[in-house]
Amino acid sequence: MKNYKMIIQYDGSRYLGWQRLPKSDRTIQGKLEDVISEMCKKEIKIVGSGRTDAGVHALGQVANFKADISMTENEIQEYINHYLPKDILVSEIQEVSDRFHSRYNALKKVYTYQLYTEEYQSPFYRKYSWHIKEPLDMFAIDKAIDILQGTHDFLGFSSVKKPTKSTTRTLYSISYVKEGPILSFTFTGDGFLHNMVRIIMGTLVEVGQQKMSIEDVGKVLQDKIRAEAGITCPPHGLFLSRVYY
Repeated sequence: MKNYKMIIQYDGSRYLGWQRLPKSDRTIQGKLEDVISEMCKKEIKIVGSGRTDAGVHALGQVANFKADISMTENEIQEYINHYLPKDILVSEIQEVSDRFHSRYNALKKVYTYQLYTEEYQSPFYRKYSWHIKEPLDMFAIDKAIDILQGTHDFLGFSSVKKPTKSTTRTLYSISYVKEGPILSFTFTGDGFLHNMVRIIMGTLVEVGQQKMSIEDVGKVLQDKIRAEAGITCPPHGLFLSRVYY
């Protein structure tokens, strides 16, 4: 039995998220498993590095599956991409050690969130960015970023209701770059709680709009209460960019 690692890109606009659902064919995992199972002539389960929510995109999602097939890596990639919908792409595939596990072995993840900052949003960006036309106080956002970076209990910046595992994570960095109308934020961490990036992004926007103060951000970390943080920003501006092993 061989173990194959895949790097996957997808436009999540019309999907209900990564994780396969029993009564829907509109998931990324489901589409991949259906094609790979047909290729192998047996049911194949794939393991992803983590879930992405409905509407979230990926440039570098990682998954692995085990199968006993004689095709080359190129033949496997060609087969899968031929039968996948055109908004999902396996950009790389390689045979890896039997011990490789895309979720348990992940050391670091990178997410990107895009804001569209002009008065009127281009129709070509509407599915891939959150339209924020009001000017943002970037000095205040920088101060909030300083507070959020590092190792903290991020429960207040998540949708986790009743945690059964640790909610402490290390946020190595939050950076941003402006290119034309797009203000792109990059979040790098050892792991992320459910909706953590979207809630932090929503909080940073509210800080930039002076709806929240720097002290409010620190209070969320201290009190660990979700209602004290900013809004959960829309999913369509979020991309899983890369997973490190």
